[in-house]
Amino acid sequence: MSETIDSAALSTEQETAARPKIKPIIKDISTEDISAALSAGLRDFQQNFRFGLFFGLFYALGGWMMFWFLTGLELPYLVYPLASGFALIAPFVAAGLYEVSRRTEMGEALEWRSILGAIFSKRGKELRWMAIVTGFAFIIWIDIAIFLYVIFFGLQEINISDLLGVVIGTPEGALFLTVGNVTGAILGMAVFSITVVAFPMLLHKDVDFVTGMITSVQAVLKNPKTMISWAAFIALMLAISLASFFVGMVVILPLLGHSTWHLYRRTVTFED
Repeated sequence: MSETIDSAALSTEQETAARPKIKPIIKDISTEDISAALSAGLRDFQQNFRFGLFFGLFYALGGWMMFWFLTGLELPYLVYPLASGFALIAPFVAAGLYEVSRRTEMGEALEWRSILGAIFSKRGKELRWMAIVTGFAFIIWIDIAIFLYVIFFGLQEINISDLLGVVIGTPEGALFLTVGNVTGAILGMAVFSITVVAFPMLLHKDVDFVTGMITSVQAVLKNPKTMISWAAFIALMLAISLASFFVGMVVILPLLGHSTWHLYRRTVTFED
């Protein structure tokens, strides 16, 4: 058993040693870069709409299944936190969209096998590590949501028809909603900071996921106003998606995914 662990550790060390040294350089960006990224993202979506609609519909279906599953288990109070927490794993779901934009930019062929297999490629290994990080954050968010519910409402069960009235029409419900949203915003911003550049960067360059996260945080720290504006725009789009019962996500996810790639390209360059 120990030989197997030692062998795996040695293999990881060899991969790290063999990886070419790449130095990310973070540029100054402004809201004009966000507008340009959105325009380029919309263009990619229009030119390759079949891929965008596929990933958008896949994400929306996940939201619908989650809703029916939770209502079937009589856990309606988890619907909203899980739906909003979907934003924490959206960057991984959008990996295929980053690959579409990357291939479009490089003039490479767009094939379903290549797009869907992006996360299973050699570089996709680091993407899978990032998925574990965001998945862990998603689990933490659900635990926090359950904890807050118990604090404000105890162990009583509230059916879905009464839940909205309780949350909006009672002081406890309003406070629960406020604390939950503030907590979710803090966690969401933390995840945004480590992923906004990391996910597209891991598809673009042969770097490890830790380097991707560090570069992402550095990009946010160097361009706080612009990145906060981008995060706020993403939050607004996701709110529209939730208000439309995930229908809007069919087009919102592709737009955000493609635009994220182009914003990354405007934010990070490399010194090989």
